[in-house]
Amino acid sequence: MTDDINRMSTEELGHLFPIILVDYDYSWPEVYLHEKGNILKALSESPDLLVEHIGSTAIPGIYAKPTIDIMLIIPDTTNTDLLIRDLESIKYQYIPKPENPPPHIMLAKGYSTKGFTGQTFHVHVRYTGCHDEIIFRDYLLKNPDIAEQYNDLKKVLLEKHKNDREKYTDGKTEFVKQILRLASNNQ
Repeated sequence: MTDDINRMSTEELGHLFPIILVDYDYSWPEVYLHEKGNILKALSESPDLLVEHIGSTAIPGIYAKPTIDIMLIIPDTTNTDLLIRDLESIKYQYIPKPENPPPHIMLAKGYSTKGFTGQTFHVHVRYTGCHDEIIFRDYLLKNPDIAEQYNDLKKVLLEKHKNDREKYTDGKTEFVKQILRLASNNQ
């Protein structure tokens, strides 16, 4: 096993960090707000940015991986190297994500080569524009019956892919696309 999480194989990562789903924790919004404050304090530049709580921990009542997902929406003029260094100063680890929308940046906290090290956070950095994660979150918040269908899908995928984050995530893709189509038709 390597001493750098970014160099670990998908299989190593899956066994070290299995998919865990837990009941919704009503303290998650407060945990998000506290971490949002930490992030904003750490930034050297104060660009016109937006910080959003996304993912299942932002949707009361549904199962979630106990990871707080945060979207950091920045102008395309932001110095992303400086942003990464700033967040690394508060224990975030930079994870290049060439498959993600620009600027292809994700940062994570709460992981080590020995396993989880406490509360986990993912910061997804995006440029200003349309963001499917926010549209998806808002649709589920307004449609509890659809949120329950998403819950059921996640439970099935957990049974099949507990140690494979990629397959677990891929298994949700068609459902997410369907919800995004419904959301765009309702606008």
